[in-house]
Amino acid sequence: MLRIDTGKLIVEQITERLGKSPDFVCQQLELNTELDVYCIYLASIATIHQVEEMLLRPIVEGNQLPDAPINDPIDWLKQIIPIAQQKELSGPAEGIDKLLEGHCLIIPASGDIYLSYDVSRGQYRSIAEPETEASIRGPRDGFVEDAAVNVALIRKRLKNEHLVFEQMVIGSETRTKVYLTYLNNVASGQVVDEFRRRLLSIQTDSILESAYIEEWIQDTSLSPFPQLISTERPDSIVAKLLEGQVAVMTDGTPMALVGPITFFQLFASPEDYYQRADIATLSRWLRMFAFLLSIFTPSLYIAVVSYHQELLPTNLLISLAAQREEVPFPAFIEAFIMTVTFEILREAGLRMPRIAGQSISIVGALVLGQAAVEAGLVSAAMVIVVSLTAISNFVSPNYSFGIAQRIIQFSFMLLSGLMGLFGLMCGVFFLLVHLVSIRSFGVKYLTPFAPVVLADWKDSLVRVPRNMMKRLPRESHAKRGRR
Repeated sequence: MLRIDTGKLIVEQITERLGKSPDFVCQQLELNTELDVYCIYLASIATIHQVEEMLLRPIVEGNQLPDAPINDPIDWLKQIIPIAQQKELSGPAEGIDKLLEGHCLIIPASGDIYLSYDVSRGQYRSIAEPETEASIRGPRDGFVEDAAVNVALIRKRLKNEHLVFEQMVIGSETRTKVYLTYLNNVASGQVVDEFRRRLLSIQTDSILESAYIEEWIQDTSLSPFPQLISTERPDSIVAKLLEGQVAVMTDGTPMALVGPITFFQLFASPEDYYQRADIATLSRWLRMFAFLLSIFTPSLYIAVVSYHQELLPTNLLISLAAQREEVPFPAFIEAFIMTVTFEILREAGLRMPRIAGQSISIVGALVLGQAAVEAGLVSAAMVIVVSLTAISNFVSPNYSFGIAQRIIQFSFMLLSGLMGLFGLMCGVFFLLVHLVSIRSFGVKYLTPFAPVVLADWKDSLVRVPRNMMKRLPRESHAKRGRR
């Protein structure tokens, strides 16, 4: 009876669809029963030693035993290969997906069913302290680019049966694994369903970083303010899961997303919960004050110097007039030039090699500022204003929020240059209206003050002592903020 080698056909189809890749390995094993077995894998992402020791050796040794003829090759392979994590597949499409994940396929010559074994290398960057979120007190480990390791870091801290990880595959070309993470006994079901719906509705060919997902699932893209917090600290993710929020982790990046969020959460840092309540509250007030300085200092200087000189004390007005006597530009142009110059230096410091970047940003600012003052292009007061603004901008614990501050800063500068304090007050009014209108997965952005949720005031502008927070503010963002 002629036996059709269906396994060979599957191997040929997989080989053709992979474009005859040079790292594609196909080994053919001949069994005593004249039944061949094909072992295929991608050498670049599979562990060859595991393939040889855990798969090929048991097949060869089992084939040499004087047992009865092999009637069902799938059952025989399951018996001789002592690996619990094996999966039955059919057709070339499923096999290609597993190959690209680092699996090895064992394909019998007869039948349409074959087996898949995970032999991926598991190479990833070692766990280290996050560079974007430095910590003085608290854990020093951060997420890595391997999502499986990040899941383990969360489970290490949150040993809870209610912790849920929902895996999704997004991106028609990249096939990126995305994990939706939450505590099903704490998080709002409506928020979780909304997260799941938005993730599943993403139609794109590639997901290379969590920022791709953030743009797809945020409520509005017409706002400079972040509607999701990105972090690479496992302790921060665990704390927010305990508050009823939802996390999204993307394979290939150490940055995880958390939502829904409120405006006042942008001033909170994980270290606030590793310090005494009074110290944490003071730190939070300093961040809020730095936020006000960063957005108002240049615009107030422009408005007062250009339109409202009568608001200044006489001695200060005489000093500013003397400094600006030789400056050829109006205050708005002067501030704009200095602010843009500093932004260029900041960007150059980020893109330059790490060793030279810090020196260029610091020395460049000092040299350019001093040279500009001596050349009469800007006044010394303007250098002080821009420096204070830039330093205040760095106080923000969230990088995306710092970018939003700079956008507001330029907008207020323009309004002050056109209309003085009246234009600045118009900008403040529109800013408040915009903040009130923002939603983060249905949660109002200014919660717990608009709407008022008194129970959540204990962890907003202030952080009360822990003995007064017996009931964590878990429902604030996920439940009460939606009302």
